[in-house]
Amino acid sequence: MKSLFKNFVLLSLILSVGLVSSCSTTASLDKSAKSEAKRLEKEGYYVPPGAIPLEMGLAQSYKYQVEMSDNGYPKYITGEAAAIGGTKIAAKNQAMEAAKLELAGKIESNIAALTEQSIANEQLTQEEAASITETVTAAKNIISQKLGRIIVLFEAYKDMGRNVESLVRIAYNQDMALEVTKDAIRDDLRKKSEDLHKKLDNLLNLNAKEGNE
Repeated sequence: MKSLFKNFVLLSLILSVGLVSSCSTTASLDKSAKSEAKRLEKEGYYVPPGAIPLEMGLAQSYKYQVEMSDNGYPKYITGEAAAIGGTKIAAKNQAMEAAKLELAGKIESNIAALTEQSIANEQLTQEEAASITETVTAAKNIISQKLGRIIVLFEAYKDMGRNVESLVRIAYNQDMALEVTKDAIRDDLRKKSEDLHKKLDNLLNLNAKEGNE
């Protein structure tokens, strides 16, 4: 009975520490969001009528940036961009395209990191890794266009005379991003080498399996 009681106390302590840590992280993110919201508002940015307040949108974006998947990897990749247009819609559309290109750039960097790791593990040769990286780089625009289910974390606007500037921050699921990338470069890789295409599939699938262990 005493042993059971001790285990219960230990479990309670562990859960309490986890809860305190979670609350501390949330408080820190909220504080950062409040600080950034004040800065942006001071610079003249505002949210459109009916949209969530700037501070709440920023707090949400921070939480997406630090959220981890069950395998311990970042669950989302994020991108941010600003653009100027004659209308809010035109400015937002341009900012969204630029933000999606930033996402594609981060996907490219992630693939490059995976290929570097695979060289060290002797899963790919230097030449094969270079070929994959080159293909992803060349397809960056295609990848940005193929991204679906984009999550708009927040949007803000700033009047610039007769024009308006749009500032957006977006997020995309990391696993889905890798699938989009595979689809975008599959044909090009097959033209180079069917074996190379298979190795990319194995590389990405192996990475997912290792993360789930």
